[in-house]
Amino acid sequence: MASFDIVSKVDGQTLDNAINTAKKEILNRFDFRDSKTEIDLDKKSNDIHIVTENSMRIKSIGDVIMTRLSKQGIDPKSLDFGKDEYSAGSMVKKDIKVKEGLDKETAKKVVKLIKDQKLKVEVAIMDDQVRVTGKKLDDLQAVISMLRGQDLGLPLQFVNMK
Repeated sequence: MASFDIVSKVDGQTLDNAINTAKKEILNRFDFRDSKTEIDLDKKSNDIHIVTENSMRIKSIGDVIMTRLSKQGIDPKSLDFGKDEYSAGSMVKKDIKVKEGLDKETAKKVVKLIKDQKLKVEVAIMDDQVRVTGKKLDDLQAVISMLRGQDLGLPLQFVNMK
C-alpha cells in the first residue's frame, strides 16, 4: 500500500534567514532612518514581534517580510496577521503568528475534499497531519493534484511518499 502525509510546515532556518534579510532591508531604507524599529522572531512560539512608531510603518514592514518570505520559498499564507496592533506608550506593536500544522477544521476540510473525489484511498487524521493511503499511485497523485488546486488558507506540503 502506498501512502503520503499532508502537512503544513515552515522551515525554521529559512524563516530565520528571511526575517534577518527583512531586518537588513528595513535598516537600509530611507524612510526608516532614525526610527526605533525592532523586528524579532521568537523561534519557540513561532511569532514575529514588530515594534515601531506608527501603523503605516508596520504595514510597510509586513510587506517587506512577505516579500522576503516569498523570495526564500515560504508561502506568505503561512503568516497570520489577524491580531490587531496595540500601542505601548509612543510605540506601536504587532504580533504576527506563523501557522504550522493542520488544525482540526482544515484537516476535516481536506478529508471531505478527498472523499468527494470518490477515489479508492483511505484518509486518516493524525494529530496535525493527514495520511492518505491507497493501492494505486495514480489515485494518490490525483489527490495531490486536486489539493494543489484548492485554496485552504494555508500552504500544504506532501511528504513521506512510500
